[in-house]
Amino acid sequence: MRKRIVLSLSAILVLGCTSFFLFFRGEKNDYTLRFEKVSKGPLTVYVTATGTINAVTSVDVGTQVSGIVSKLYADFNSIVKEGQVIAQIDSTFLVQAVNDAAASLERAQAQYQDSKRTLDRVKSLFAKQLESQATRDAALTNYEASKASMKQAEAALQRAKINLAYATIYAPISGVVINRAVNVGQTVAASFSSPTLFTIANDLKKMQVGTTVDESDIGRISIDQTATFSVDAYPDEKFSGKVSQIRLAPVTIQNVVNYTVIIEVNNDQLKLMPGMTANVKILVANADAVLKVPNMALRLQPPTDIIDTSFANEMRNRFSGRRGEGGMPSSSADTGKANPAGQRTRASFDASAGSGPRQFGDGQTGQIGQMGQNGQMGQGGQGGMVWGSKRFQAVRDSLVAKYGNTLDRDEMRKKIFSVIQNE
Repeated sequence: MRKRIVLSLSAILVLGCTSFFLFFRGEKNDYTLRFEKVSKGPLTVYVTATGTINAVTSVDVGTQVSGIVSKLYADFNSIVKEGQVIAQIDSTFLVQAVNDAAASLERAQAQYQDSKRTLDRVKSLFAKQLESQATRDAALTNYEASKASMKQAEAALQRAKINLAYATIYAPISGVVINRAVNVGQTVAASFSSPTLFTIANDLKKMQVGTTVDESDIGRISIDQTATFSVDAYPDEKFSGKVSQIRLAPVTIQNVVNYTVIIEVNNDQLKLMPGMTANVKILVANADAVLKVPNMALRLQPPTDIIDTSFANEMRNRFSGRRGEGGMPSSSADTGKANPAGQRTRASFDASAGSGPRQFGDGQTGQIGQMGQNGQMGQGGQGGMVWGSKRFQAVRDSLVAKYGNTLDRDEMRKKIFSVIQNE
């Protein structure tokens, strides 16, 4: 079975080369053909994409309080541990806020103690029926209100102390500082959102590549597929990884729907850095011992300069001469004068040339003129009938099927001309 396939492909190659030499080879220029053998080997299919290399876990460290950055204890590429102090916000106003809250708490406690003593005195008199019920109720309400105020002052003090603690910035995770966004003396405002002070990557030895895959190819991607990629920093080195996640959230880029595919990569040598662009190839299919034929061997696209137009000119001249043998006059569309018998102009043919619509091509532009309503032939161009027209190809194919390759070039021309002329 395999031998038959090899012989069939070889026959296709030979037939294509033969057709090229018979019909499309130029007489003035020499063209070199490239020959390829039918080979047998592995065949792989990849899905290509581009993506960005990032750390698996990275945290933006910000601040919850506003103020001036007074000290920085970490810089770019600094290795930090979880809980380590990395920055300090000026705490002058925060300390004053704590003192103010403490004073408010003392005042609330004093009011609470006074209301408690008043309530105890009113209760004693009320038991002896020396105070009214209304006086007792008012004293009880004042006591409860002062107690609530004291709790509110305690909460305000705790809040002021927490804000004071937030002035000291700690590292939330262990890792490497890959970005520092502030300098000493810079004012940060945490009114609407927390400003970013640092960006810390957890472990640069484990990286991931985030790629976007077109919706037409996403169906062939699956978890744990092998992926290889390269970066511009190391053009001669290939890195490998595996598909770890296919995110369902679509991303539309220039009206094309894409999906994000995450590829996990080991970076033990720390060559890969965050933000690098990766050219990714994901292996989606492979097979061994496959017969392989180059795609160029299955199609032929000759250049325009080797297409034979001399035969079209010859047929045009013969056809025009035969029409003119009967002495039928032809009128010129340009001058309006009659031409002598046996001569034809490009403007028109006499109505006696035929009753049905015949088509003649333009030897240079490939345009086609067609029979008009009055029975005259429209202008078809300078080159007459073209060798590459559909009718010529049909006649040529039928003659090749009938005679094979036994006819030489001139005989093939004469027979094609005879068939076309006698129709």
